[in-house]
Amino acid sequence: SGCSSLVSLYFFFIPTASTNPKAALKSKIVAEFRPQSLIDELLLYKRSEDQIELKEKQLSTMRVDVCSTETLKCLKGKDSI
Repeated sequence: SGCSSLVSLYFFFIPTASTNPKAALKSKIVAEFRPQSLIDELLLYKRSEDQIELKEKQLSTMRVDVCSTETLKCLKGKDSI
């Protein structure tokens, strides 16, 4: 009947991942997503932020002679060498 051909036409034009590049890309991203690597990166970032905050607190409590190159070398620490 005419109704069944209309229904088949409707379903024929529904975009799928194979015909829609954006949908294909989204499917690929979801399939390749590895939450553990994201968690690891966020933990590294948090650790770095904590280290910066600690050094800022240490600096704020110190009295430093900024004219002394030796003092400035010590403040830089081993991370910046």
